[in-house]
Amino acid sequence: MATSSVAAETSQISESEGIDRLLLTAIVALFALAIRAIWFTPVDAMLGAVQKIFYLHVPSAIVGMYVGCGLLVAASLGYLWIKDDRLDRLAESSAELSLLFMGIVLVTGPIWGRSSWGTWWAWEARITSTLFLWLLVLGYLVLRGAVDGSESRARLSAVMGTLAAALVPFIHLTVRLFRGMHPGAVVLKPEAPSLPTEMRITFGLATASFLLLFAALLRARMRWASQRDARAYLEKV
Repeated sequence: MATSSVAAETSQISESEGIDRLLLTAIVALFALAIRAIWFTPVDAMLGAVQKIFYLHVPSAIVGMYVGCGLLVAASLGYLWIKDDRLDRLAESSAELSLLFMGIVLVTGPIWGRSSWGTWWAWEARITSTLFLWLLVLGYLVLRGAVDGSESRARLSAVMGTLAAALVPFIHLTVRLFRGMHPGAVVLKPEAPSLPTEMRITFGLATASFLLLFAALLRARMRWASQRDARAYLEKV
């Protein structure tokens, strides 16, 4: 870590912590989303009220797998290239948030599946590979806690983070490569979206709200990681 970078991050420790306006905005957006989804979005004629889990389940999958794991692999590759500690912290923070949002996916999916399919779990490609990805990201975080040296930890974690996130394209293609109970693309269908307009609007707002929440949590997690590393540096000097 460069001396100037350490000095800049060390100065953050003494800064007063005010209200995180981005996080507050995300929370308000989620409350507004819940009101719209529950009371102002039509109930699906076939699945009934349980279909509204869609506005939690699918945005969480988009944010957790595509955004979170995308940042994980990008930051990991970046660290292997230029050895910047900020990229290592970005990879670590993205992995933790991916674990959180994919956890939401794995919890809400069985609730939806129990009502739609009559079973809590089905060992099919999309569902099983998502669970496997969650376990790989968990393993990435466990690895970070098991390696003592900061440089060795960052390097080994970057390799594992890249390999773990490489599973995402396969998960994306599973609903086309393998037939199963899990529904295929609904909003991003190649021909045309099959959701009614009101549902599409709610889904769009849900995705935007979850992206905002991810950004707010990522910024807060990165700030905490910077302060943690700055304190660790000060303890050594």
